[in-house]
Amino acid sequence: MAAPKNTFRNIFIVDDDEDDRDFLADVLLEVDPDAVIKQLEDGMYLMESLLESKVVIPDLIFLDINMPGKSGLECLKEIKMQDGDLKNVKVIILSTSNDPSDIESAHELGASFYAVKPNSFQLMRLFLSEVMNMDWNFLDNRQKFRLI
Repeated sequence: MAAPKNTFRNIFIVDDDEDDRDFLADVLLEVDPDAVIKQLEDGMYLMESLLESKVVIPDLIFLDINMPGKSGLECLKEIKMQDGDLKNVKVIILSTSNDPSDIESAHELGASFYAVKPNSFQLMRLFLSEVMNMDWNFLDNRQKFRLI
């Protein structure tokens, strides 16, 4: 398998469903064995982790919408309001929701992409291969905003 085009090494997976987090991490490591993955179970832990003074800013965040404590959309809003490198982190909303209002809200709040969670290993692998190999600099954000 060819090495991924992008050098997303520090990747956060934020989802309240442990099985979904593990599944995404397993497939991601198959697509990019060099990825360093941090799993977080909800939005409050994500924001605490991101705002620590010594945290390594992730290159990419996979963020679920519906989580207890703090939703993914609330986190996205806080991330994009920060100063410095944090507001420029690529954030992919990865949710079971295909509700147009969720998709529009994610776009308006500054998500890089929105994807409905693939429900099979093959679809997840295809999705992650696309993410890790896309040219993020030359995408028409509105046309390509919803990946799946």
